[in-house]
Amino acid sequence: HVQLVESGGGSVQTGGSLTLSCTVSGYDYIAICLGWFRQSPGKGREGVALIDKYGSTMYSDSVKGRFTVSRYGTENAVYLRIDNAQPEDAGSYFCVADRTHYCHTFDGSVFEDWGQGTQVTVS
Repeated sequence: HVQLVESGGGSVQTGGSLTLSCTVSGYDYIAICLGWFRQSPGKGREGVALIDKYGSTMYSDSVKGRFTVSRYGTENAVYLRIDNAQPEDAGSYFCVADRTHYCHTFDGSVFEDWGQGTQVTVS
């Protein structure tokens, strides 16, 4: 049974920092691509950051330079550090995993597994 569990959400002040974590269980092997999407009220789902098992990353233009996605070794976990948080960063953040493809798109339909989300508010 595959499960992605996010943690670390909460409230952050504008300009502040927050780190989200996601642990993946139920895989027989390390996920090729892990990352984060978000959804804000009134907006569609948006891919923000992805990282493959070799450490190659992708960022959306809206977060580039402020967000850092990371993963370590063979751990099936992914982290998202939010720096210089802005009001538009508020929303639900979802962890995603693709077992078979390297990170190449922010099209959410290619990701097989999703977490339940963790909420981030920016005040």
